Amino acid sequence: MIVDMGIHITPATTADFHRVLTDHPRYWGERDLRSLHLQALVQEFGSTCLVARAEDGIRGYVFGFVTPDGTGYVHLIATRDDARGTGLGRRLYAEFAAAAERHGARRLKAITSVQNTGSIAFHRGLGFDAEIVDDYNGPGRTMAVFHRDLPLDVPRP
Repeated sequence: MIVDMGIHITPATTADFHRVLTDHPRYWGERDLRSLHLQALVQEFGSTCLVARAEDGIRGYVFGFVTPDGTGYVHLIATRDDARGTGLGRRLYAEFAAAAERHGARRLKAITSVQNTGSIAFHRGLGFDAEIVDDYNGPGRTMAVFHRDLPLDVPRP
C-alpha cells in the first residue's frame, strides 16, 4: 500500500467498483466507458485492481491482471478530474507494476484508441513502446498497443 499526501492506494473492493461507476463522468468526462468496467476483474484479480483513496473519495483507479505468459495487462486506468496533473496516474501504474511483478509478470501491456492522444503520450512518458495495430479490436478498430519490460521505475513528481 502506498500512502502519500493523504492518498492510500489499496486493492479495489466491489463497493469501490460501484462508486467508480456512479462517478464515471468525473473520471472519463463525456466518454461513456462504463461497458469496459467489468466487476469480475475486481472480484477475480483483486490484488491488481487498485484504487487511490482520499478523504473525499476515490481519486483514481487501475484495473488490470496478470496473464499466464507473465504480462501485466492494464485494462483501465483513470484519475478523477481534480487529481489530473498530480502524478497520481504514474503512482497508480507503479503500484500496479509492483503487484503484477509479485504475481510473476515480466512485462506490461495496455491498449487505447488511436484518437486518445493523451493516453498515448502518458504511456510513452512511462517508457512504453507504442505500435499502431489495424483491426486489433475488430474490423476497422485500429488501436495503439503499448508494451514495456518490467521493472517500472517511476520518478516521484
